[in-house]
Amino acid sequence: MGLWERVNRWENSHRFAIDATLTGFAMLITVPFSRDTGSSADVYLWAAAVTIPLAWRRSRPVASAVAVYSVALLHLMAGHWLIFPGDVAVLAALYSVTVHGPRWAHRMAITGALLGAALSSVAQPYNDPVSLVGGTIFTGTIALAVWAFGLVRRQRRMTIDALVDRAHRLEVERDQQARLATAAERSRIAREMHDIVAHSLSVIIAQADGGRYAAEADPAAATRSLGTISETGRAALADMRRLLGVLRTDSADAPGSRPRSPGLVDTPRTAQQVADAPTTSPMPAVHDLDALVHQVRASGMRVSLVRMGTPRTLPPGAGLTVYRICQESLTNVLKHAGPDPAVTIVVQWQPAAISVEVTDDGRGASAESDGMGQGLLGMSERAAMFGGAVGVGPRPGGGFRVRAGLPLPPVAEDDEPPASPPTASIGPSHPARPTETDVAAHTRRHR
Repeated sequence: MGLWERVNRWENSHRFAIDATLTGFAMLITVPFSRDTGSSADVYLWAAAVTIPLAWRRSRPVASAVAVYSVALLHLMAGHWLIFPGDVAVLAALYSVTVHGPRWAHRMAITGALLGAALSSVAQPYNDPVSLVGGTIFTGTIALAVWAFGLVRRQRRMTIDALVDRAHRLEVERDQQARLATAAERSRIAREMHDIVAHSLSVIIAQADGGRYAAEADPAAATRSLGTISETGRAALADMRRLLGVLRTDSADAPGSRPRSPGLVDTPRTAQQVADAPTTSPMPAVHDLDALVHQVRASGMRVSLVRMGTPRTLPPGAGLTVYRICQESLTNVLKHAGPDPAVTIVVQWQPAAISVEVTDDGRGASAESDGMGQGLLGMSERAAMFGGAVGVGPRPGGGFRVRAGLPLPPVAEDDEPPASPPTASIGPSHPARPTETDVAAHTRRHR
């Protein structure tokens, strides 16, 4: 805060004390030197009475103006048609009520000042018409000039107050937008971390349990489990680095790093340095579902992937949403469906939408739940961002089903290629199955 701003704040918070002090100094000049056309001794009392109300000119502008005008009218009726310089308080009161008072008050004040100028001219000892008109015009012109100057000062004050209020509201809005953006980003990162960690840990736990039981009877199976665990851990680590890489500062731009001179060849980095460097490779999308299915099959689950329709280019983020929904669904199957479930993933491309359905023949409604439901909530939030919806629930014949649909921009009939026949990627021991079309149960299993 600058010096001038601190002075203004202090001055606004001590208005009465400052005005009272200035009024006292003004009385030292107006009272002793006040004169009128006569030689009455009470002129000093009238000068003091008309000046004292100026101590409230900003804290109580209307009351101060009424008091000053009343005293001026009374001394005019008492025969003192002009007390100078005491009657200058009338102009000071007019200016103060114009700047600090309500609108009706300063209008009444200028009207009273003009009427007072006319009465003062009539009450003067000179009865000639020239003196009467000249005195009225002269006094009224001074009053109008003071009133106009007060209006300019009032408008400037209102403009400054409006700018200060607008700046305050913009600061509040900026802080709110920053908080909303921070909350949205935290929610997005938490959703991505949940999908990455939950899926990878589920696969790792399943492989670790299977490898532990198969270690004695089939050491080769245990070795394969360890390999799957290693690959899954590396993939999860790469996904986490890809997600959090935007939050890091590149080492070349970090403070204290040595700038690279033009024309110099970079020093080769070790494999560990390459692995630790943040990556900016694209996030998973629909075309990465094959790798996801292959990873889950490696844990021993029977998974089928069926594609129907003609693939199209998805809007940014929509492909990641489809991938994460399938990933979360497969993670829930690993965690809750029971031993040896069979899973079918159907991705159907429609003219104005893409639908994904993940069904299994596991425990269904009888599956145990951890009560958190963060995975289902994350799927719903992802689909809602693109105007889609997610439906989950047990299947009528047993098992569980997750169905999601995302709207897409429609394709013109002239530009739409002929639909390709459905293709399936079948697991080693599970043939492709037709999918159900209706969900009868509305009970949601919290996973």
